[in-house]
Amino acid sequence: MSITIALVDDDRNILTSVSIALQSEGYATRVYSDGEAALKALVDNPPDLAVLDVKMPRMDGMELLRRLREKSTVPVIFLTSKDDELDEALGLAMGADDYIAKPFSQRLLIARIRAVLRRAEMRAIPVGSEELAAEPSQIVRGRLSMDPARHRVTWDGHDVTLTVTEFMILEALAQRPGVVKSRNQLMDVAYQDDIYVDDRTIDSHIKRLRRKFRAVDDEFKAIDTLYGVGYRFGEE
Repeated sequence: MSITIALVDDDRNILTSVSIALQSEGYATRVYSDGEAALKALVDNPPDLAVLDVKMPRMDGMELLRRLREKSTVPVIFLTSKDDELDEALGLAMGADDYIAKPFSQRLLIARIRAVLRRAEMRAIPVGSEELAAEPSQIVRGRLSMDPARHRVTWDGHDVTLTVTEFMILEALAQRPGVVKSRNQLMDVAYQDDIYVDDRTIDSHIKRLRRKFRAVDDEFKAIDTLYGVGYRFGEE
């Protein structure tokens, strides 16, 4: 079955050209020209990945991403204005897995799509598959439980829904409690294939991780910041 990519953008030239490029790479595509039209379809029939533009009529990409994240963890690549750092920071804080600035090359976008899909595949080993013999073990650290094979996280027994990138960052921290991971080390975990991201990207993901855990425990303090050094999962 073909991998399906949803494209949401009010620029029909972009929808057409990117859709053709993706189809030539073997992907199936679904296109939507505004956020309202896309939201129900993305929730009711989730694609394998969605590419969302920011500036659209009726419902912009920010609102679409916010509402999508209330119901779905589908991987998202966020399209921003060329130099709009605010768009990038907000998009990551709201749960995007990656971002790319307009104007962009189709080759770069396809590389980003492949990288995000690869990270998602690492978290999606089906129960009963032949790959189970090599599936990663569950991680239990105090009140935290992580099941990488099933992409499930709980805190004190409460489910915490994470995106693929958030999961990988938390997993890297929780594997060695008390050990500090620099931003560069976390970027290497979450962003492969020589994709460049800056420090703000990791900081945004950490902020969102904390916010999600504090939604189930307002005293959550397990992710420590060591200013100028990096982050660590605190030992309990």
